[in-house]
Amino acid sequence: MLTVIVTGGIGSGKSAVCALLSKRGIPVYDSDSRTKALYDSVPGLKERIEAELGVPFSSLAKIIFSNSEAREKLEAIVYPLVRADFEAWRDAQDAPFVVLESAIILSKPIFDGLADAVVAVTASEDVRLKRLIGRGLTEEDARRRMASQCIDLSKADALIHNDGTLQNLSRRVGRVFFGKNSYICRLERK
Repeated sequence: MLTVIVTGGIGSGKSAVCALLSKRGIPVYDSDSRTKALYDSVPGLKERIEAELGVPFSSLAKIIFSNSEAREKLEAIVYPLVRADFEAWRDAQDAPFVVLESAIILSKPIFDGLADAVVAVTASEDVRLKRLIGRGLTEEDARRRMASQCIDLSKADALIHNDGTLQNLSRRVGRVFFGKNSYICRLERK
């Protein structure tokens, strides 16, 4: 089964792209929500994280966006679990392809080899900033989170620019994923 990574910086609209794909019956693995579920379902995981990082689990979000050493420690604990969870989830799906949604996956070697294709969602910095502030972040927090992510667009097989309306985004998603000559359809025919 083909695995397509949908990536993009925070506020770019990758979740909107994935929602459109999900409405069309494509299984989408939301790495953020699945990771949060792992915190609750893997026995002792929260306690291990607290011991390794030396902070209460409830303080995690503030630390990982401002402290690269803490973020690396957390990733070393959690990412092997996320990869195994994704692979088990993918193997249980029945679809022409599945989507793995993640902002940071391309820069993390543990996830190398998972993707048959990479689709990057982009938006201007101003649009991303407005979206994040609209979600309740301060401008400072939004800029810090945006700066903490480095998306290498050269690794993308296709780009979807998302500065416009949901209708425009839907058309772009259709062209990339479902059109007769879309990148994904060409992969499926191989």
